Amino acid sequence: MLPQDKVKNLIERHIKLEKELSSGEVDKNKYAEISKEYSDLNEIIVQAKEYLNYQKETEDLNNIINDENSEKEIKEFANIELEILKKNYLINEKKLKLFLLPKDQADSKNAIIEIRAGTGGLEASLFASDLYKMYEKVCQKKKWIIEIVSISKSDAGGLKEVIAIIKGKNIYSLLKYESGVHRVQRVPDTETQGRVHTSAATVAVLPEAEDLDIKLDDKDLRIDVFRSSGPGGQSVNTTDSAVRITHIPTGIVVSQQDEKSQIRNREKGLKILRSRIYDFERQKIDQERSKDRKSKIGSGDRSERIRTYNFPQGRVTDHRINLTLHKLEEFMEGEIFDEMIENLSLQAQRDELSKIS
Repeated sequence: MLPQDKVKNLIERHIKLEKELSSGEVDKNKYAEISKEYSDLNEIIVQAKEYLNYQKETEDLNNIINDENSEKEIKEFANIELEILKKNYLINEKKLKLFLLPKDQADSKNAIIEIRAGTGGLEASLFASDLYKMYEKVCQKKKWIIEIVSISKSDAGGLKEVIAIIKGKNIYSLLKYESGVHRVQRVPDTETQGRVHTSAATVAVLPEAEDLDIKLDDKDLRIDVFRSSGPGGQSVNTTDSAVRITHIPTGIVVSQQDEKSQIRNREKGLKILRSRIYDFERQKIDQERSKDRKSKIGSGDRSERIRTYNFPQGRVTDHRINLTLHKLEEFMEGEIFDEMIENLSLQAQRDELSKIS
């Protein structure tokens, strides 16, 4: 049962914001922020009022039911009303609990996705490429914008590493559960005996940090420049355009050499660096909060095996929620990606709700 004062606070806050907005005296810099909060509260205010009135309405109906002078039809009607009231109470309680869950401020941000080939040699690089193509197809279907920041190809036509920015509405909230080790089981094209090989790729999804989120001080940065190189160490150009940026306080290092311009490589490198530092700081806070309890979903542990793609059996399994979909081909085409994400989001909500129940 939710504390009554928490629900009362929502109603009181809604009334206060309504008065502020109707007064016409709201600071123009804060107007958008206040309007959004008021709009968010509007979606839950009816449930909050019904939740608070539940006790009184229950007593009124029970009085009718237990009153010897009440007519039979009125008592029957009161019993029906009481059952509806109880059902609505449970529904409202769940909605209010979800609303009161701590908000992840990064959920509304764009995402930087980093995919790297793991164990498995050339087959791992091919799988990393397949994963990137899958995310590309998801972006196409959802009309998200995907931009490659840096890419490193393998000899077999796969990818050693690719970093991209995905832009749209609430991107991070939808992709954050993709972080971790993705394992593939399939027969490689080069396998003559038809044996199934296992290889892996790691995926890291970071919220795209803005200047306001992370301020970088020049004294905390060490910037080295070097000559860009292609496969086999061949020089791509004759200038020192590649950039390696080290954030001294955290030890986080970013290298960028995709652009011919040192300035552009520096800009891209700082963008990735800012997001990695932002993610690093967030994870530190999350670890402090969850010392006594490790969340099943969204731990962000990049070494954790989260999903297996089994091609011979045509299935994809998410190990965090024990969900298996026998639609691997559709999944790789981005067709049923939503089904996986919805299940992960629901489990994450259940985990959070259990903490306040």
